Amino acid sequence: MLKNPLTYAVILLVGAVLVMQCCFTVNQTEKAIVLQLGDPLQEVYGPGLHFKLPFIQKVLLFDARVLDYNASSREAYTVDKKTIVLDNFARWRISDPLQFYRTMRTIQGAQARLDDVVYSQLRALVGAYTLTQVVSSDRATIMERVTQKASELMKPYGVEVLDVRIKRADLPADNQRAIFDRMRAERERQAKQYRSEGEEESTRIRSDADRQKAIILAEAARDAQVVRGEGDARAASIFASAYSKAPEFYSFQRWLETLRKGLKENSTMVLSNEVPMLNMQR
Repeated sequence: MLKNPLTYAVILLVGAVLVMQCCFTVNQTEKAIVLQLGDPLQEVYGPGLHFKLPFIQKVLLFDARVLDYNASSREAYTVDKKTIVLDNFARWRISDPLQFYRTMRTIQGAQARLDDVVYSQLRALVGAYTLTQVVSSDRATIMERVTQKASELMKPYGVEVLDVRIKRADLPADNQRAIFDRMRAERERQAKQYRSEGEEESTRIRSDADRQKAIILAEAARDAQVVRGEGDARAASIFASAYSKAPEFYSFQRWLETLRKGLKENSTMVLSNEVPMLNMQR
């Protein structure tokens, strides 16, 4: 029996060290592999408590969560010879920790390789589309194809690419002014075209309105002449009917009307009594 307390303490310390060297835990967000004298074993450990040989085996932990990678801005060329600056990011994860350790070793190394793969695929696919298609209509298709191709190329490295997206697509700074000037000139040309078309349409409408006005006035004048002629004919018919019924009364009435029209207010006339207009015997 060991009676020295120091001996008990040493034994407990050695036991604790052995337990710590033999046991290891893996978190829910991690996966682990074990290195034996520097060589990785074939088993990949999931979350929980696990055991290893002390001193000759070492544990490496890898993040099992989805990781984000923001790439630096780079230029690419579209099929219509336009330069575009792409600012993209990728979401990826370590699918095979053993293969990842054998090929990439670290997350920094994987991100460097992912950057090259994603950019090469983006540049290749963007070169098959026009600038308008890249920034609007076919953007989702391009991103889907880049994601699929990048995932295939990164699979031998134990990496799965889940998504690749373009955060922003800009024009190079030295080309923006020229493109803006060209866009402004194009808009001014369209504005002039719209103005000329509007003036042409305005002239046509005014000409048509003037033509319709002339037609309406001519028809109105014609109708007025017809109505006036019918009125004159009706008046002549009435006068003729009245004259035939009472010729003397008609003559007297015409005589009064002649006096009324011929003699104005404050008029002075010197006439002989033989003038028919003053012959009271009529």
